[in-house]
Amino acid sequence: MCGRYDLSQNPAAIKAHFRVPAVPDFLASLDVRPTELKPIVRLASDGGRKCVLARWGLVPSWAKDLKFGNRCINARVETIATAPAFREAYVKRHCLVPLNAFFEWSGEKGHRTKWRVRLQDEPLFALAGLWEWWRDPATHEGIETYTIITTEANAVLAPLHDRMPVIVGAADYARWLEAGADSATLLVPYPSEALKVESA
Repeated sequence: MCGRYDLSQNPAAIKAHFRVPAVPDFLASLDVRPTELKPIVRLASDGGRKCVLARWGLVPSWAKDLKFGNRCINARVETIATAPAFREAYVKRHCLVPLNAFFEWSGEKGHRTKWRVRLQDEPLFALAGLWEWWRDPATHEGIETYTIITTEANAVLAPLHDRMPVIVGAADYARWLEAGADSATLLVPYPSEALKVESA
């Protein structure tokens, strides 16, 4: 799973890397947690890319409250096409989740080691995500929410956890965002040799 990540990059770097017109102000963090508002990159109505702030923990339009998203911070690649919470977003609403690293833990409870996982040659990269728009039935206020897709761990991460987030290479950003039929081929473990795992 992916339950924490590092997004300490500034808005200018995100704007340049993801080729978006603007990046909203956000609180950079070495320890992003579920329910926080952080930048995601998605397609705009005109077909271009747009960076928006969204709440981590996907909430489908039919959910009664935001708490639904607390159990939807991750979406398993094996079930995203059929799970009620994710299936519509999987067809229509893909996003990229910018980050500098994600975290995993190993060891026994009370003696766990925190590991920081990043790309070997890129300080900023993206995870595959899905986004939704939810409107509060009481106040009619709307909010965008997102989830991070996970797949089976690659060889370097398997000793730490059996799952890992899906990393999207920069050359595949457009293909993932367009949500075409071939985007499913991107939902695979990232090559082990491209990752750097270090004690956090």
